[in-house]
Amino acid sequence: MVFDISVVVPTYNRRASVERLLQALDDQTYPLYRFEVLVIDDGSSDGTPARLRELKTAYCLTVLEQAHQGPAEARNTGVARARAAVVLFLDDDVVPARDLIAVHLATRAEMGPEAVVIGPMSPPRDWPRSAWVRWEEEKLQSQYDAMLAHAWSPTERQFYTANSSLSRELFLAAGGFDVGFKRAEDVELGYRLRNLGARFVFTPRADVLHYAFRTFAAWRRIPYQYGRYDVVMSRDKGHEALTRSLREFGGRHALNRVLSRAVTGRGWLVQAIVFMLCGIVHAATRVRADRTASRALSGIFNLLYWQGVCDEVGGREILWESLRTGVLTPSPAAG
Repeated sequence: MVFDISVVVPTYNRRASVERLLQALDDQTYPLYRFEVLVIDDGSSDGTPARLRELKTAYCLTVLEQAHQGPAEARNTGVARARAAVVLFLDDDVVPARDLIAVHLATRAEMGPEAVVIGPMSPPRDWPRSAWVRWEEEKLQSQYDAMLAHAWSPTERQFYTANSSLSRELFLAAGGFDVGFKRAEDVELGYRLRNLGARFVFTPRADVLHYAFRTFAAWRRIPYQYGRYDVVMSRDKGHEALTRSLREFGGRHALNRVLSRAVTGRGWLVQAIVFMLCGIVHAATRVRADRTASRALSGIFNLLYWQGVCDEVGGREILWESLRTGVLTPSPAAG
């Protein structure tokens, strides 16, 4: 059977969440017989594959299974089995607008085969979430607002696979996701897509509601991983991920800059400051001091990002020399 678009969804131990997504896809305005959905279960232990195979959907649903290897490998597996010329990546914790698929395809028809279409992840109005999830939502919304205001154009840095589409041919030409990346694998692929001539297009009408859930501990691991992988992207892949962060450092809030310079690379002190800021977040949340909580969260994210960079480059001296020059300074071992 020939389909216009293949929807690829990796999932891991989120049975109820991915079931909600699949049920919502049954309500798409685009003809249901003209798209397929491939769910790749990444080694779940909650009975996800069995439950999904019980679902009755009006569209073609394929459930694939693999040992737990991460979302990059899961998406590669999905694309390998996809039968359409266009692939739409969705995360398992989103709920699409009814015209999501129609908007993605219409935008692609207008912008051409080299377009990589990015849609927003909007916060649900009827769903309580933690202060750190709200912080993420605010940061994403500021990016969307800037793109809509034409302050800057979307780039590979906005290529988030929670809601994006591209041609299968372009994906395969770029080599797919690098399975060595357990975080930022989408942005790393975005650099390779850009190098092949891809154009990134932000389409606000291609909307999904993002029911994000993560513990505070899981959230704190994210910036540290981003820091390390930005170094890997620059050092090993030739991308300018870290170079951009180094050059943007001077534009960060003064308190974040001072905190990073004073603390990064001093392990016990980093832990103590993060512990203190976590306490501020919890206290501010209890009294609904949202602005104070947001500032503390920014401090945590910024500090842990630069700690990840510091650990990956080999120490604070190398990090601050890199900040001084604006480019990654090779470690003595590398030289």
